[in-house]
Amino acid sequence: MILTITDWWYTLSSIEQIFWGIALIFSLLFLIQFGLSLLGGDIDTDTDLHAETSDGSFSLDPSFTLLSVRSIIAFFTFFGWMGVLALSKGYGQSMVVLIALGSGLAAMVTVAYLMYFFSRLAEEGNADLAELIFKNATVYLTIPERRRGKGKVHVTLNNSLREMDAVTEGERLDNGKSVKIIEIIEENILVVEPVEIFDVHTS
Repeated sequence: MILTITDWWYTLSSIEQIFWGIALIFSLLFLIQFGLSLLGGDIDTDTDLHAETSDGSFSLDPSFTLLSVRSIIAFFTFFGWMGVLALSKGYGQSMVVLIALGSGLAAMVTVAYLMYFFSRLAEEGNADLAELIFKNATVYLTIPERRRGKGKVHVTLNNSLREMDAVTEGERLDNGKSVKIIEIIEENILVVEPVEIFDVHTS
């Protein structure tokens, strides 16, 4: 098997070896990164590359980052495989390089935009939830006392009724109880207390 692969490798021209090498190496890196992301150990380092002009005529959102580990891996993965494909179609070397570069850049921009898009969704979601602080809600599923378990509340956010997990620091809160949201903790869990507590303090 090893001899067969070695024989195949040495039958390739220099440019074919370059494109095959890039394609295989970065495909392996892609699979490793994908596996890490599934295990929750994904790594990514961003390098700022923002479009800025002195007269302000064109500027990207500062949170948009073109260069990152993901986008660079995407660039070289597509660069390598499109180069291999173009060579197999009999294109000249200059055309092969142009096709590979174009494909790699398209992949890089696409990945960068997707990362930007999902990060914006996450930011907007967090911002929306922050608006819930000190809003009233209604217990839908009994909330155990002193954070001994989670219940659920109904709360209105962006003009829509949502069902969310909730805990309390005090006594048990039964179904139908009116509560006030005082904090949002990990996994978007709401911390709530009975509204009458706040009525006493304000009276």
